[in-house]
Amino acid sequence: MAVQKDELPRTELDRLIEEFLEHLEIERQSSPLTIRNYRHYLGRFSNWFKDNNFKAKPSSIDLEKVKKYRVYLARFTAPNGHLLSPSTQAYHVIALRAFLRWLVKNDYDTLAPEKIDIPKSKSRLVKFLSAGQIERFLSQPLSSKKTGLRDKAILEIFFSTGLRVSELVRLNRDQIDLKRREFGIIGKGKKARVVFLSERAIKWLNKYLNGREDSWKPLFINYRGKKDEGGTGEKRRLTVRSVQRVVDKYSRKAKLPVKVTPHVIRHSFATDLLIAGADLRSVQEMLGHENVQTTQIYTHVTNRQLRSVHEAFHGKGK
Repeated sequence: MAVQKDELPRTELDRLIEEFLEHLEIERQSSPLTIRNYRHYLGRFSNWFKDNNFKAKPSSIDLEKVKKYRVYLARFTAPNGHLLSPSTQAYHVIALRAFLRWLVKNDYDTLAPEKIDIPKSKSRLVKFLSAGQIERFLSQPLSSKKTGLRDKAILEIFFSTGLRVSELVRLNRDQIDLKRREFGIIGKGKKARVVFLSERAIKWLNKYLNGREDSWKPLFINYRGKKDEGGTGEKRRLTVRSVQRVVDKYSRKAKLPVKVTPHVIRHSFATDLLIAGADLRSVQEMLGHENVQTTQIYTHVTNRQLRSVHEAFHGKGK
């Protein structure tokens, strides 16, 4: 009986990939999403190895095979008929390099990860809202309603802090220092940072919390969720998907030229700071970026010095 593609026999490579994923979970404390993505990317590499009848063990991984694998990724067609984007191909390569690095660290004979170049990605155009568009967007929730008041607090906190949506949904009431208008958070890559709230964000957060009739732990709850009488309220905690739907709802309601997502609000927070004159390193800290190069994607739209030079000298040579 022929073995189906998704039933290919388990190999030494599969076993080591699973050990590597356990390492990410236990020792690196990577998020479930990161582990899921790495499982997907490395599973595709393992299946490609089997499909080509290579010996599925670390010593069989060499530069020639990796080059062929990258050609395979570039020509791979997804079920929807689309090719993999350059950024998705890069994620596959990043996952493979991380796996090889772990193999080398554990004394396996394999290809050195630094021999594999990470594909250069195209510069991304950052989507963000202007000051007027932000005001229009933030004014959409009806604060006279319980859910509207909660949604208003969510949107104001997003713009005040630049939080990632995953960071926002994990917030608990006892984390927030309402008097000092700040709280600590452990963000992406387990990086700790202090987050500051504007007076406006605190105003709406207080209104929302004063309207709560429970003492549950989660900061933001679903009013139509499962009952959690006598519990901590975890069953009622808003999910990432729920918050994304909240943002999308008011994005459509505001009828803006830019589709607003939690990440667009994060971009708007960063560009607002930089346009006002904040330095790049400070914005890096507030966003929780590990590397300042990540923060530099905003500078091409916010560089005040270049704008001043342009205004001072453009058209003056006539």
